[in-house]
Amino acid sequence: MRTAIAIADEEGLASVSMRRIGAELKVEAMALYHHFPNKGALLDAVVEQISTSVPPVEIAGSPWDDVLRGYARSQLNTLSEHPNLVDLVMTRPAVTTGNLALLEALVDFLCAAGFSARRGLDMIYTIHEFVLMHAALNAEVGKAARRGAVRAEGGERGGGMSGELRQAAHLEGISEADFPRLVEATGAAARRSPTARFDFALDVLIAGFGEVPESDR
Repeated sequence: MRTAIAIADEEGLASVSMRRIGAELKVEAMALYHHFPNKGALLDAVVEQISTSVPPVEIAGSPWDDVLRGYARSQLNTLSEHPNLVDLVMTRPAVTTGNLALLEALVDFLCAAGFSARRGLDMIYTIHEFVLMHAALNAEVGKAARRGAVRAEGGERGGGMSGELRQAAHLEGISEADFPRLVEATGAAARRSPTARFDFALDVLIAGFGEVPESDR
């Protein structure tokens, strides 16, 4: 799996194949079929590896909201290390033993915190979708930067920035007389952490989990 992920990181997901992996490992491609019957199984294993490589969050004795917050940040950090695999994780949620075990542990923890199993699963999936959306935005920004799609005089405009900072960069130079609030907001954004908006939205999301009552909807 490490070889497949390394190829994707360096060259893109399209370059991942049994033949390519075999060449890197100096084995015949057919030998890999003893471990993965087809490319679909290989991609499932890649998704599982990415999902289960998220650094573990301390659960025992921790408040449920801190656990979800730590889980979300760990997920984002892991996905940010593999931007070429974000689309795969979004479109191919592998139902594997490793993923199911992680999901079971998180839902069980939330049940112990007083939530129903259904609400707990909804919370985990909502966090997961939120993280994927943010990771996908950052991945697309990175791809655009590498393609040179966003440029300013003398080079790239905001190259290497997070999605949040690049969005703020698009507003640079606007007229303060015409758009005073946007100029004020842009200046404030430049002085804060690149993940400040992510952290803000995550806090709002988690606060809502504790406030919104369960229903049959």
